[in-house]
Amino acid sequence: MTTACVAAGLLLMSRLRPQKLLMLDWDLLAFFAGLFVVTGAIEAIGLSAQLFGAFEAVLKSGIPAFTLVTGVLSNLVSNVPAVLLLRPEIPSFADPQQAWLVLAMSSTLSGNLTLLGSAATLIVAEVAKGQGVTLGFGAYLRAGVPITVLTLGVGVVWLMLVA
Repeated sequence: MTTACVAAGLLLMSRLRPQKLLMLDWDLLAFFAGLFVVTGAIEAIGLSAQLFGAFEAVLKSGIPAFTLVTGVLSNLVSNVPAVLLLRPEIPSFADPQQAWLVLAMSSTLSGNLTLLGSAATLIVAEVAKGQGVTLGFGAYLRAGVPITVLTLGVGVVWLMLVA
């Protein structure tokens, strides 16, 4: 049985109207599409290669530095576009496997720093707004900063010991 058949069966058995299930937050969808377009353009025109070339010494100076660069970038363009921008740089690292591990750890955990750091966080904020709850940038930072600093610190130590 295919996934589509299972989904159709569940929809038929549920009491939810299909229109409600198919409602999308078009503003958020447009925002993410725009992020990927801008990220793709930055890569296509060579701006990311120039920027990472200028910061190559920092970028490749170790796990803490690469984590910091990834964290900053993840909160400027969100964590998934940050990974897409950093992806071409990974093969040039002395240990590409370790670089992939650092990128995975730091982009994921850095997404918790601000509301813009992760698509999931933005989705939660938008759903909360629809329920009448405002999740403000400052209020989020009060929780996001300590959580992110602590988890990134543990991640860096772990990767330095294991990887």
